[in-house]
Amino acid sequence: MFAIFKRELRAYFTSPLGYVFLAIFYAFSGLFFYIFALSVGSTDISSVFLMMFMVLMIFVPLLTMRLLSEDKKQKTDQLTLTAPVSLLSIVMGKFLAAYAIFAIGVAVMPVYGFVMSTFATVSWLPIWGNTVGLLLLGGIFVSIGLFVSSLTENQMIAAIGGFFINLMILLMNTLTSALPSGFFRDVLSSISVYSRYSQITNGIFSLSSLIFFISVIFIFLFLTVRVLEKRRWA
Repeated sequence: MFAIFKRELRAYFTSPLGYVFLAIFYAFSGLFFYIFALSVGSTDISSVFLMMFMVLMIFVPLLTMRLLSEDKKQKTDQLTLTAPVSLLSIVMGKFLAAYAIFAIGVAVMPVYGFVMSTFATVSWLPIWGNTVGLLLLGGIFVSIGLFVSSLTENQMIAAIGGFFINLMILLMNTLTSALPSGFFRDVLSSISVYSRYSQITNGIFSLSSLIFFISVIFIFLFLTVRVLEKRRWA
C-alpha cells in the first residue's frame, strides 16, 4: 500500500494536476476569506467552509479522475491486480494519495485563523471543528471519485461521473427542504451529506455526524474494491 501511495503522490507532483488543484483550492478559499471575513471585519469564517462545498464538489473529481481509469486505459491494471498485494491495499494507497493532496489544501484554513488573530480575538474551536468537517467532506468526495474512476477508462467520464454524484448529494438537500415535515423528510435529512456538513459549519459537531461521514467513505471504498475484484476474476 505504501509503495502505491508514494507512486501516486509523486504522480501528482510530476504532472500539473496536483499544482492546479492546490492553486484552485487556495484561490477560492482566499477569495471567500476576503469576502466573508476580511472585507466585513468578521472573525466568523463558517461561510468560507460552507462555500468550499460547492468548489470541492466540482474540482475533487478532477483530482481523482485518473487514479484507476488511467491504469485501465493503458492496460497496466492487470499488472496491479495480479500483484501480490490485496485489492484493499491498492484502493487505500490511491485513496490516501489523493486525500493527501486534498489535506495539503485544507491546511491553509487554520492559517486564515492566525491571520485574523493578528487584529482580533479568534475563537479557535469553530475553526478547528470546521477544518475537521472539511477533511471529512473531502474524504467522501475523494472516495466517490475513486469509485467512479474504477468504472471507466475515460478520465473525463470519470470526472463528469464524480461531479454528477456530488451534484446529486447537493440536490438531495434541496429535495429535503422542499418536502413537508414528516418521517420521509427526517430520513432524507439524516442521510444528507450537505445537511450534515452545514451543521458542522454552524458549530454542531456530533458523534453521529462523524460516524456518518466515515461510513460513507467506507461504503464507496468497499464498492471500489468490489469493482476491482470483479475485474480481477473477469
